[in-house]
Amino acid sequence: MAYDKEIEARIKKVISPWKDRDEKKMFGGVCHLLNGKMFCGIYKNLLILRLGEEHSKDALKLPFVRPFDITGKPMKGWVMVGKEGFKGDHALRAWLNQARKYVRTL
Repeated sequence: MAYDKEIEARIKKVISPWKDRDEKKMFGGVCHLLNGKMFCGIYKNLLILRLGEEHSKDALKLPFVRPFDITGKPMKGWVMVGKEGFKGDHALRAWLNQARKYVRTL
């Protein structure tokens, strides 16, 4: 299954003004990087976010959020959010800003 191009367009709309960003094809989808560090991506129709261990534990308590696990071994500090979890632009922007904030600490 290809990744959701609509999610990709929405992400690009939010992050287009951000500096030092790049993108790569990974996981059968696309991933976005800041200063060479991945902060978000798309896997099928799910938003992938790098939030760090503490914030990802909090995020997992929210609806439509699950561990980032596409191999049978969840990645610590990462989550996947279903489309229902970022329906509006405000919600998507909040998720992306949270991932951006975390990646800037690395």
